[in-house]
Amino acid sequence: MLSLSDYAAHDALGLAELVARREISAEELLQTALRAVEQVNPRLNAVLQTLPDLARAQIGAGLPDGPFTGVPFLIKELGMPVRGVRIDMGSRLAQGFIPNEDAELIKRFRRAGLVLAGTTQTPEFGYNVTTEPRLHGPVHNPWDTARSAGGSSGGSAAAVAAGIVPLAHGNDGGGSIRIPASCNGLVGLKPSRDRIPTGPHSSDPLFGLACQFGLTRSVRDAAVLLDCVAGPDAGAPGIAPRPVRPYREEVDNPPPSLRIAWSDRSIADTPIDPECVRAVHDTVSLMEQMGHTLIEDHPRLDWELFLHRVYPLWAVTNTVRAEEVARALGRKPGPENLEAATWVFYEDGKRYSAMDLLQSMDHNNVISRAIGRFFEQFDVLVTPTMARPPAPLGEINQDRPGITGIEWTYQVFNYCPFTPLFNITGQPAISLPLHWTPAGVPIGVQFVAHLGEEATLLRLAGALEKARPWARRRPPLHVAQA
Repeated sequence: MLSLSDYAAHDALGLAELVARREISAEELLQTALRAVEQVNPRLNAVLQTLPDLARAQIGAGLPDGPFTGVPFLIKELGMPVRGVRIDMGSRLAQGFIPNEDAELIKRFRRAGLVLAGTTQTPEFGYNVTTEPRLHGPVHNPWDTARSAGGSSGGSAAAVAAGIVPLAHGNDGGGSIRIPASCNGLVGLKPSRDRIPTGPHSSDPLFGLACQFGLTRSVRDAAVLLDCVAGPDAGAPGIAPRPVRPYREEVDNPPPSLRIAWSDRSIADTPIDPECVRAVHDTVSLMEQMGHTLIEDHPRLDWELFLHRVYPLWAVTNTVRAEEVARALGRKPGPENLEAATWVFYEDGKRYSAMDLLQSMDHNNVISRAIGRFFEQFDVLVTPTMARPPAPLGEINQDRPGITGIEWTYQVFNYCPFTPLFNITGQPAISLPLHWTPAGVPIGVQFVAHLGEEATLLRLAGALEKARPWARRRPPLHVAQA
């Protein structure tokens, strides 16, 4: 049996190599992951439930020969239906909901050899940059337990950072992979629109803004996971550009000299914390040393109009989700089972018309064209992932009485003004853990490429990981210290 310290020292591919060499079994890895949950989750509150019986049944049925065979992983309890597995969606309204069908993506995770060991926390219906649902309580950041682990994939990110598993599922509709990656010192890749299947339950989640993927500690794990799960499912409404070669082959091949735009300014004109500015400046200097051309520039848009156009899409999506789970469970949405902001979204979502939605979608298309013209000049854009380090728990309160929907939208997106634009455009973006504050809190740097160009991001990320390795950094709350 591996010690928890040795277990957490390996990324997912490293653990799979131990299984392939028969130095450890998949059952032993599962037992170690469950022990890791017992050790740190009482203080972390990231993992909602473990699934030992389901995992052992999967192992007992025979695991496929994949790159991650035998490696335990976790799924976020939102947007990832697994037959027979409870998903509460962070909501009292949805508490106890059990899907009766697997998502296509969970089938691909399993074909890669991953073993589903449990589920992780999300804020209510995912519309938050922190994970502090009233239903299950806050997820704590393992680097500083008084701070947020980010959202909405905060439970998955905290679990990976604390060493419970080497990778976990997440999804991203406005930054929900990249934000918690920044907060927890992880690699957070948001793939291109239509790169990852969303069927059979939905076609274009959040009107095309949202996508599925995961959070990892290493760039190579992100690349191989992308190889395993990318590609359209039957009847997919869109197909992303096909890669030239497997993504795993890109990681060890530094890119040629790139023309890279960079900015430490927010398109929202919100103040940016000096540590986030420093993270970008240090990264710019490093990339110049690597031979790239760096030019200070950034896209421009009307932030006020952007927020007012994107809000109807979020509101209507949350209304539809609330209605679906309410019907399935025989409940009625109301302020007694929805948090204050979510109840406002629900009420607003019922009032928006088809014309309102069409105006919002048309505005998204206008933005995409404008950002496309900006990227004609550059291969990559570099920004902070977030405007500030992780917030103290309790500061961003989805259950604050009297809040309006647009007030909540301002609060959420001003906290992360760099990420949501690229959910509109569908471009791939990745947050890398390239900076830590003097207090030891991680700060992510975001890299954005052309639509379909995950390969460029992974080549650049691989080179940066070699130049500024982060694998040995461990938070104070970690299985190795348990």
